[in-house]
Amino acid sequence: MNPPEVIHTQIWEETPESNNPFAAAACYCHGYDVYGDLLGKATWIEYLYLLFRGERPTKAQGHLLEGLAVALANPGPRNFSVQAAMIGGAGASTSAACLMAALAVNNGTYQGAREVFLAANYWQECGKDLQKWQEYLHTPPLEEQIDVWLPIEHAPGFDPHGVSCATPVLQTLQYLSKIMPGGALTWLQEHRHALETAANAPLAITGVAAATFLDLGCGAEQAEMLYLLLCLPGAAAHALEQRAYGLLKYPFFADGLELVDQVK
Repeated sequence: MNPPEVIHTQIWEETPESNNPFAAAACYCHGYDVYGDLLGKATWIEYLYLLFRGERPTKAQGHLLEGLAVALANPGPRNFSVQAAMIGGAGASTSAACLMAALAVNNGTYQGAREVFLAANYWQECGKDLQKWQEYLHTPPLEEQIDVWLPIEHAPGFDPHGVSCATPVLQTLQYLSKIMPGGALTWLQEHRHALETAANAPLAITGVAAATFLDLGCGAEQAEMLYLLLCLPGAAAHALEQRAYGLLKYPFFADGLELVDQVK
């Protein structure tokens, strides 16, 4: 007799309906009754933190994650992942295809989630040791194993093409660093200029995100996943907008697109 198939998870627990074993009567997330206790009482951000961290966030942690979520929600049409979703929308691709295009592009080592992953690892290695940060930024550690990503060509968390730190990045760092004083964000605010000098590049939003996830207690893999998730709303909204405009109004195609009448 084959052993019963069991899904191993510490995140979720269900009790079945008395008349239908395939339907849940109650769902528990890390011990909290989702539809009996959380629904109507917890915010989406609080529930998101609970899902990933396994515990209820403090008031400061909730505000911090919510602030980061607002800052990341729409990277804007300049961002490559948003452009990928916009192209899908303009070409009348399905909604899922538009989101998958955004995720694929936003998974990279330039302004993407993998950069956040690497920056989060830097934080775990260097902490608040400025000298160690300067050593890491001057001579980045080599990856010890072959990965699907090519080696990053710049200091993770910094913009290799930037002239100075962008205003939205500064505004985000200034706001978030006040929510949980004394953490990684506060240290980053105080030592930004020294770090930018060592990296020979201005701080990027990926660097602010990595420090925020550290203050939230997230590991590098959690930071990577949450960054992908939090950047999706803008990509979705822009894809829908471009779908309504149509392909002919998309700026990168309009001049070179020719429609041929196939009807004879």
